[in-house]
Amino acid sequence: MTFKRFLPFILSLIVVLLTTIPMMSATKTEILWDSWGVPHIFSNNSENLFKAFGWAQTHSHGNLILRLYGQARGRAAEYWGKEYLTSDQYVRLMGIPKRAQQWYDQQNPEMRGYLDAFARGINEYVKTYPDRIDEPLKAVLPVTGVDILAHLQRVIYFHFLANPQQVASLQTTPLQGGSNGWAIAPSNSTNGKAMLLANPHLPWGDLYLWYEAHLNSPNVNTYGATLVGMPVLAIAFNDHLGWTVTVNPTDGADIYQLTLKDGGYLFDGKVLPFESETETMKIRQSNGTYIETSLSVKSSVHGVVIAEKDDRAYALRVVGLDRPDGIEQMWQMGQAKTLKDFETALKPLQLPLFNIIYADRQGNIFYLFNALVPIRSTGDWDYWQKIVPGDTSTTLWTDYHPYQDLPRLVNPPTGWLQNTNDPPWSSTYPPVLAAQNYPSYLTLSSLGKASNIFRTQRSIKLLLESEKISFEEMIDKKFSSRLEMADRLLEYLIPAARLLANPIGLEAAEVLEKWDRQTNPDSQGAALFVLWAFTLEPSGLFSRPWNEKDYLNTPTGIADFNTALAVLEGVAAQIKLLYGRLDVPWGEVARMRYGDKDLPANGGPGNLGSFQVLNLGKGKDERFQVIFGDTYIAAIEFSDPVKAKALMVYGNATQPSSSHLGDQLLLYSQGKMRPVWRTRQAIEDHLEFKEEIS
Repeated sequence: MTFKRFLPFILSLIVVLLTTIPMMSATKTEILWDSWGVPHIFSNNSENLFKAFGWAQTHSHGNLILRLYGQARGRAAEYWGKEYLTSDQYVRLMGIPKRAQQWYDQQNPEMRGYLDAFARGINEYVKTYPDRIDEPLKAVLPVTGVDILAHLQRVIYFHFLANPQQVASLQTTPLQGGSNGWAIAPSNSTNGKAMLLANPHLPWGDLYLWYEAHLNSPNVNTYGATLVGMPVLAIAFNDHLGWTVTVNPTDGADIYQLTLKDGGYLFDGKVLPFESETETMKIRQSNGTYIETSLSVKSSVHGVVIAEKDDRAYALRVVGLDRPDGIEQMWQMGQAKTLKDFETALKPLQLPLFNIIYADRQGNIFYLFNALVPIRSTGDWDYWQKIVPGDTSTTLWTDYHPYQDLPRLVNPPTGWLQNTNDPPWSSTYPPVLAAQNYPSYLTLSSLGKASNIFRTQRSIKLLLESEKISFEEMIDKKFSSRLEMADRLLEYLIPAARLLANPIGLEAAEVLEKWDRQTNPDSQGAALFVLWAFTLEPSGLFSRPWNEKDYLNTPTGIADFNTALAVLEGVAAQIKLLYGRLDVPWGEVARMRYGDKDLPANGGPGNLGSFQVLNLGKGKDERFQVIFGDTYIAAIEFSDPVKAKALMVYGNATQPSSSHLGDQLLLYSQGKMRPVWRTRQAIEDHLEFKEEIS
């Protein structure tokens, strides 16, 4: 009788245990760190996933993230001193902190919760491991969801679209970033599967650094990379599809010239008052005290006033400041399973720029010139690159072209798509899209006007070399460092030097003749050509300009042989003086330095036509070092299962104690990539350590 009396209780207890034990296990969020410092996050729901992603980024880049968020608040000088005052003034002038709060308030509750969770992961990591973060940087804590949106604005809208240096000089040319992107259709793939190559190029530091991660929850299983401090992946793939982005030549910021009168400005024949406010900023002193300074912020109907000269003022107008859902859009892109899903995510146009190159498991390839393009009533591209009259509503744009107006290609007959920051007309070859079918202000009217024309032509030639491309061949082509520009000029320069040059010029001609026209570490002659090309004034260099009828082989020829030979002799003498020999290997002159790593460069300047891009600045010694170029590289084949390799060139961490600071640079110097591990078994076979996040 006693047992029967307690039987219902025992059965109910068993049911509770059977149901709650799996649930308790399911609430566990794990980060599996692989041997390259890539976090693989497994979580039972999206909010916990975001929290763990914030935790993971802080583990890898905590010092950098807190500094970037402090700058995005416009309070970095208050935290760390006067060297940050210029940054704070720019952030406050652009209204980033206040707009970030407005954007946060406009997020849907779910996305607001995700932003808060990402911030919570950062805060809890620092609380758990306070000794791993530099003490002065903790002044930023606690981080909030508003900080994330402020960081997004500062990076995308006020560095990519309108960066501080160009705004200060009254120019609005978009960031001259670089990237390569390929999508190859099954018809052009040896394995009969679509393939994707992702390869952004950016500066090797600060707010431009990429971070690689693998995110798993019931709604997503995405692998890819994002800019440090961002809570979603910007370049990624899942089991169904993948995409990459490149900076596109789009006009997302304009400067208007205003005529000042009676304390206001003229607009459509009337005097309008400026909206004015004063921003107060604190500056931390070395003794720990503060001084205050103020910033007067004035705005017209066009936007914020960035300068005043005599009776003129200049106002900046930036696209997309009324579109707060860029992070949500990227999150939806990662959840897409079909091209239709993916385009549904894109159509709200919440991102103000970036070409998108896409491939999927169904065999589709897709290109979109993604941009917020103002509907303009006057002027072409060249007109809008200059300062625009602001005294009339004729030039004041207020709305954007919808998605269906943008250049777009799906499954072109050529079987491939490419972008190297060129206008959409060269996205495949022979061209399918034509500039005359779009507004003249949309972008550059031809490939011939692109500053990166040689890299674009090199990209197209690499794709045309083979009727079908294998996965490994795609990777090999990515590491092509041949300078397309050399192929246009050496056949004219070398004979001229042999005929007309002095002895040092004759020696230079012999070196250039033997050079393999690549920028590999052992390439002898690369240093001579690169320094010669950069010393010459590019405009007017070629005797034959770009011609659409010779699409891939112009411009070519040398217009002024006397100047070309004089510069060659001068550069040759300088190289011989500095390095003791004229045929010095490229890797001795150009170095890849990151953390404690110092390796010979393997790659060259993109604007000279290298597909393996490394741009250089002067180092402390008589060497040049990489400051910009290849960052994250991913090659994906949409087979079953998906096959992928990746590389984070400078490593996946910047924390001083991390072993992953620069640990992938050697692979890059060898032209190699790492396998991507996406199954739990593969990850655990290459596990560095595991964390559980409550």
